[in-house]
Formats: sequence, C-alpha cells, structure tokens
Amino acid sequence: MQPPFSVIAAPVDPMVAIGEAPSVLRAIQDRNVQLALWQRPRPAALAGIDSLDWTAISNIDCDIEVADIENGIAQAIGDAGYDPVRAALIAEATNLALLFAPIMQASVLRFRLEVIATDACRKFHMDYVPARLLTTFCGRGTEWQHADRPYQVHAMAPGDVAIFKGRLLADEPRILHRSPPIGGTGESRLLLAIDPVTPDRHRIA
Repeated sequence: MQPPFSVIAAPVDPMVAIGEAPSVLRAIQDRNVQLALWQRPRPAALAGIDSLDWTAISNIDCDIEVADIENGIAQAIGDAGYDPVRAALIAEATNLALLFAPIMQASVLRFRLEVIATDACRKFHMDYVPARLLTTFCGRGTEWQHADRPYQVHAMAPGDVAIFKGRLLADEPRILHRSPPIGGTGESRLLLAIDPVTPDRHRIA
C-alpha cells in the first residue's frame, strides 16, 4: 500500500506581500508587512524611455497636493525634457500616485523622478519616511533583502512597483533595500520615488 500523498506548503513570509495585481500594494497597511510588491511588466507605452537622451533630462523633486496631482505631475514632467514619452509618463506617474495616496492617507506627496548613473544609496537601508513607493522605468531595479539574510539579495524588474515601509512606521527594520551598484558601468536608471509628506510638511531624506 502506497503512503498517503502529502504536500508541503512553501513558507509564508509575513513581512513581504507579492502579487500581480495593484491591490497587493494595500498590504503595506498591515503592521507586519514591510514590503508590498506588485510584479508586472513595464507598460508598453513607456518603451520610448529606453532611447531618451539622459543629458537632456532634468531630475524632478517637488511636493504636490494630491487634489492637484495630475496637473502637478504634468507640469513637472513637461518641464523636465521627457517630450517623446511625456504623455505616457504623465499618465503612468499619475496612476501610481493616485494608488499610493489613499493607501498612506496622504494629502501631499513628494514626487521624485531621477536619472541615476552612480552608486547612490548603495548600502542596504530603511528610509526615514512612513513608506516609499519605488519603481524603475529603465535600467536595473531596486534590490532588497531580509535584514537577517544578508547574502540573499532580490531584485525588482523594470516596471515592478513596490512600497517599502520606512522607519517612521516599522517597529524594527526587517526588510532593507538599496539602489543596485552601477557606478563605472556606463548604465543609467530612471527611478520614480513617491513619499507621503508628513502633516508639518517636514521632508525627510
């Protein structure tokens, strides 16, 4: 007689929520979750980003009222030199901001869109913010790891969207992240980062 068939389930990680629908991002509201990761292909409308002249692009770093988020993002991106993909980039960034704002119950967002060609934020860390949305539109994606597993590194793909909990909400930093080290390689990344601005409008790096 054959032994009964049994299935051993993969371990559940209570600190990381991963899914293929944007609704997974809401999991960051769970006290135990420190990373909510929406895995998806980069939107096809953004393919033109790969051929942009990075020397003609200006970085964006501004606070925008959620009530005026579409106009604010449109003005910022319109002034920064993204003409070939401006409409698609505005639509994508606006959609992500409008997903993030209600999750964080934020009325003001800090919006950053940066071309990175150095080893910025090379060390694994947790940001001094309530939470931060990150997505890479071009180049290598953000890397992350469990603090107690320093030799196991995971990498987001271009198009993936993550919300990393920050030190202002985390009881203990358990999930860390960093920019991939690309200094000296000739590579560039286009990174979108969105933070909730705290009630006193204090902006935390």
